[in-house]
Amino acid sequence: MLQDLFILGVNNLKRKKLRSWLTMIGIFIGVAAVVSLLSISQGLQEYISQEFTEVLGVDKILIEPKNIGPPGSASSKSLVLTSKDLKVIENVKGVKKVGGVLIKSGVVKFKNKAEVVFTFGMDKNYLSLFESLGSFRVIEGRELIDKDKFKVVVGYNHAFGDIWENPVKLRDTMNIEGEEFKVIGIRGKIGNPFDDNSISVQKETLRKLLDIEDEESIIIARIATGFNPEDIISEIERKLRKSRGEKEGQETFHAHTSEQLLASFQNILVVIQVVLIGIAAISLLVGGIGIMNTMYASVLERTKEIGTMKAIGAKNSHILLLFVIESGLLGLVGGLIGIIIGLILAKTAEYFAAIYIGSHLLKASLNPLIILGSLVFSFIVGTLSGILPALQASKLKPVDALRYE
Repeated sequence: MLQDLFILGVNNLKRKKLRSWLTMIGIFIGVAAVVSLLSISQGLQEYISQEFTEVLGVDKILIEPKNIGPPGSASSKSLVLTSKDLKVIENVKGVKKVGGVLIKSGVVKFKNKAEVVFTFGMDKNYLSLFESLGSFRVIEGRELIDKDKFKVVVGYNHAFGDIWENPVKLRDTMNIEGEEFKVIGIRGKIGNPFDDNSISVQKETLRKLLDIEDEESIIIARIATGFNPEDIISEIERKLRKSRGEKEGQETFHAHTSEQLLASFQNILVVIQVVLIGIAAISLLVGGIGIMNTMYASVLERTKEIGTMKAIGAKNSHILLLFVIESGLLGLVGGLIGIIIGLILAKTAEYFAAIYIGSHLLKASLNPLIILGSLVFSFIVGTLSGILPALQASKLKPVDALRYE
């Protein structure tokens, strides 16, 4: 009996092909939006997690000023970290190595073109923190050393991207804030535009160039093996408060492990994900209402047919099940097509991001749970949307149904 009802339901939908396709549009859009957004956001989470592990590692503590905007944008003296703070952190028990970096944006000219570029002021202490990870590896030329005055190491996109009309090569000259710098190295691809579009110079050279007396945009400390990161953070905060004359709860800096920073990013992504899915779910709701309207119209059109089925022995439960099967099929097929469209959209976004942004930041992650969940959810929406019309159809009396005009 169930098989017969299923075949009958499929045939009924085929009889009204155009209406069936139009009914499923809301389901298409909703499921496609959910699948594409979830695939991209999950891919983004995986990418960020990988980047943190590969670039920072899991044994680092980051100390930053509490300022608004990109690194190095703090204007107040009290908000700026200094080499004195670096020395304080260096003397904390459990800290194996410390390094600071100065990050500033400035005008860089190459050939006949000028661009605003983030410049990293580095020294050997900072670079040594990442030696084992290879985060800032140089693939052509050499790395900066402390005695380099007007030398620059460029990010990957300067040599292999489209920042400049002509790619930057070793021994080329770049004008940074009015001074000529010789290119001595080209970094390998890190994978995000911020790093791959940046350039690196010796820290003291950048300070003199920008007339900065003493500033560290970020201080990074490596934890020695066997020490609890939370305990070390507490000690760093205590000593920095004492050194800077600040009270607890009124600090102008904050310290966190790379894992805590990663968790913060992931929490933000989850919130964004929930909001976007909520918006996409509205389309599914609209699709469900569309299925309900279609099924109500179908009940009216097939009133005599329902009367005939009841007259030859069909029970209320058979009529109910028939209409529920039809609405469930609309949701299921709509969901299946929506999944295909969503995956195509996600992969298309990944493709264009790789071409125009030059990174794998938007990478679609094809999680089977996302696909299965979307399919089940669309089937449930379709089935629930058909229950009320199905109940109405099942309650029709054979005599009244056969007399319906």
